[in-house]
Amino acid sequence: MISLLQWAHRTYRTNFPEERPKHSDALRIGLLGASNIAPIAIINAAKTHPEVIVVAIAARDPVRAHAYAKKHNIPNVHTSYQALLDDPTIDAIYNPLPNGLHYEWTIKALQAGKHVLLEKPSVSNASEAHSLFHNFHLLGNGGSLVVLDAVHVRFHPAWQKFLTLVDRANIAEATSSIWIPPIFAPDDIRFQYNLAGGCLMDLGSYAIQTLRQVFGCEPTECISASARLMPQGYDQDIDQAFTASWKLPNGGIGTIHADSFYEGRYLQWLTRYMPPVRSPKVEVKHREVVVQNPKTGMETATTKTVIFWDVLAQSLWHRIDIMESHELRSSATGEVKKRWTDTRYLKQYSDDKVGADDSWTTYRHMLEQFVNKIRGRQTGVWVDGEDSIRQMKMIDGAYTKAGMKIRPSIAPRC
Repeated sequence: MISLLQWAHRTYRTNFPEERPKHSDALRIGLLGASNIAPIAIINAAKTHPEVIVVAIAARDPVRAHAYAKKHNIPNVHTSYQALLDDPTIDAIYNPLPNGLHYEWTIKALQAGKHVLLEKPSVSNASEAHSLFHNFHLLGNGGSLVVLDAVHVRFHPAWQKFLTLVDRANIAEATSSIWIPPIFAPDDIRFQYNLAGGCLMDLGSYAIQTLRQVFGCEPTECISASARLMPQGYDQDIDQAFTASWKLPNGGIGTIHADSFYEGRYLQWLTRYMPPVRSPKVEVKHREVVVQNPKTGMETATTKTVIFWDVLAQSLWHRIDIMESHELRSSATGEVKKRWTDTRYLKQYSDDKVGADDSWTTYRHMLEQFVNKIRGRQTGVWVDGEDSIRQMKMIDGAYTKAGMKIRPSIAPRC
């Protein structure tokens, strides 16, 4: 009962955050587009950050832009994306535009002297990623501007705790699975090839990110990849579900399952009229570790499995399962004398190191580090440009292995 009340209290403070007084030199952020994700990703997150104010928006539809600004108390509405970038009072841009527009408008924002919080995936393909993040005259290697690939799931203390429980050199296999029910229309911008859409570019990018974090290195090869395409009548260059496996340098195998139209159900007779639900999870299985006892002629073999449940919404709920399966057996014959399993569960919603309370979302933790980077302060978690390039290379490789086209570059090079 206490846990339920704690969850309700935390959820309320997450969804209705109390606005903090703002510093006189707070970063002034403008929004590109009147997106559905911005209230969660930046507007609510900014309310509890004393150094951030969302001050402006621009959208293709001026009526929608004004309505959006009124709803979210955004004081300024610009007539175009470029007009917003040209506003000298704006310090940084949040770019949640369709994937195919990320590269063009991020480059333009940098040219206008703005920092950019860039929704994942950062761009359409590895070529664009290389071009963007190697803009040394604008970014940190020669300039002073910051671009952050907004992989928010990496910033929460629960995910960071999970990574400490993984023995990377000893991983046998890891699987990252992310499913959602069909909440988006088949013709949504997420599923348009010319806008660099596809399940792998959306849910799949999270699965790849978490897999790369688990192993802490890049794969040596993509050994298999397959896609379930959109139904006939819709874009046949678009995947609505994707599965792929990679071989890693330690010999382990990493696999992703992503499905934007998941329709499986538990207890079909009971749930057939309910939306299908399946919690995203990251599961890491380690190789067997054997400890010999020469005095007794016995050995203890231990196999460790660690699971992170609900990586996407970990600030609302998550659970980390640590399971260690043991066998006591004869060293000479291998005869098993005893088997048992030790299981424990962990949760971590707050992080005292950064002064975060348990209501901070993954996006709020990410915003903290974005501001720290801009201010020249130390960052606890970060996604650098090379990391973003490697991410897009892995996505491109999976599409190629599946016999599909790499997502196109639709914007002219700047």
